[in-house]
Amino acid sequence: QVQLVESGGDLVQPGGSLRLSCAYSGIAERINTMGWYRQVPGQQRKLVTHITTSSIETIEAVQGRFIISRDDAKNMMYLQMNNLKTDDTAVYYCSVNYPKYWGRGTQVTVSS
Repeated sequence: QVQLVESGGDLVQPGGSLRLSCAYSGIAERINTMGWYRQVPGQQRKLVTHITTSSIETIEAVQGRFIISRDDAKNMMYLQMNNLKTDDTAVYYCSVNYPKYWGRGTQVTVSS
């Protein structure tokens, strides 16, 4: 059974930092993509950043602030988020082999 579990979401002040984690298990196939998406109420889930077999892609709005990383030995994926802004408030989801596997999300709220 495939499981992806996000953690690390929290309430943080503008300018603060958070590190999201995604623990995945049960994936027997080759992993071609792994990434982070976010969703705000009333809007579609959107890509934040992902790692493919050949590159890392990151949306312009978070470039220079968010960094994706992975630890294959631990079956973990991370999102380091720095200099957070109120517009970063969303539920963050991790995904493997988009759009096949998803976690349930973790809430990130940026507010003073």
